[in-house]
Amino acid sequence: MAVPKVPRSQAAELAALLDSAEIRQLISVLEETRWTGRPGTPIRTLVGLALAKSIFGLPTWTRVVALVADHWKLQRVLGCEGNPPSQWSLYRFTAKLRQNNEALQRCIDGVVEGLKAKLPLYGRDLAIDASDIPAYANGQRFVSKGSEVERGWHTDPDASWGHRSAVSTRRGGGFFGYRLHAVVCTATDLPVAWTVETAKAHETRFVADLLDTSKRRGAMAATAALDKGYDIQRIHDECMERDCLPLIPLKQTPDVKRGEHRPPGCQHGVWTFAGADRKRGASKWRCPTGECRPASTWIGASRLHPLIPRESKRFKAGYRKRAAVEREFGRLKTTWGLGPLRVRGLDRVRLHADLTILTKLACALARLRAASTARPASRPGSTLRGSPPVATRSRAVVRRQ
Repeated sequence: MAVPKVPRSQAAELAALLDSAEIRQLISVLEETRWTGRPGTPIRTLVGLALAKSIFGLPTWTRVVALVADHWKLQRVLGCEGNPPSQWSLYRFTAKLRQNNEALQRCIDGVVEGLKAKLPLYGRDLAIDASDIPAYANGQRFVSKGSEVERGWHTDPDASWGHRSAVSTRRGGGFFGYRLHAVVCTATDLPVAWTVETAKAHETRFVADLLDTSKRRGAMAATAALDKGYDIQRIHDECMERDCLPLIPLKQTPDVKRGEHRPPGCQHGVWTFAGADRKRGASKWRCPTGECRPASTWIGASRLHPLIPRESKRFKAGYRKRAAVEREFGRLKTTWGLGPLRVRGLDRVRLHADLTILTKLACALARLRAASTARPASRPGSTLRGSPPVATRSRAVVRRQ
């Protein structure tokens, strides 16, 4: 088995994560649950191994253990020099994490709050979407080739069949597995809230819960960009109830084909947009010449007439930023080890996603803190030579090196 090399920077990054306040709090909570039996592997070591799995993008615990066993730098950071743990201890540790999921969620909340304090724009403008995660199981749908009889069992009973669109050279169609539903900040390309569900669950069912979680974690959620698949009145209402302006392109429904989405008009031409009132929940439109009486009118916010008109520059600029969630899905799967899956069951897949995204957010927070402490004390507003301020280059700071 080929074992990758460990750069000194990545070992130092892992040490910084274990010394952060949020991870230390998680370690202390998990240590309180170990009240009987032999001491075993320290909790700090096991948490560090869980973080190292995503830092190095390794798919299995066996690969993680082999990596640590061959590199003394990682053993020193993890506190297991000369005595690395086995993969079986990691399997038992993941079971403990599933039992203490509330402690893990509090750790994630703390990391998100820390990022919000360092990045003022974090969580203001959001992008929401879902991405497929094929299951680590036999996804054969029918009993045999050409048969129409579906199989009654699968090695992953929690996974289900769903549909995914074509990407690059991959054809679209059905897949067997799960879906990751995520809210990503468009200013920093960092996740704010997420959940994992089976593939058959429709993506529009989780927008309200994701926005509620984002608000609870301190996100402003001023706007939310979603693709055309979310274009239903219920999604618009759920966003407006949470004081979040949706940016969703229109489907070609019968109302749209009749032209009910168009701005009002008169003999003087098409009326122009004159602003929106969130409290009133309506947008104002004005006669182009002002000769009509009344010269303006209010139109209630709806799917056909959102508070940010689809013809405006603000809508087009905001919707272009929706690509942030697509970029983040790609990074999580290819760089941080979210895919391919090597676990079965919804609870295990959720834990895998939580640990992967927690590691990325914790790394971003550690780099921001290191950048802020590295500035010269005599010049409060200055940064390192050749480095712009953190607030103006949030993407560059949190991008993985």
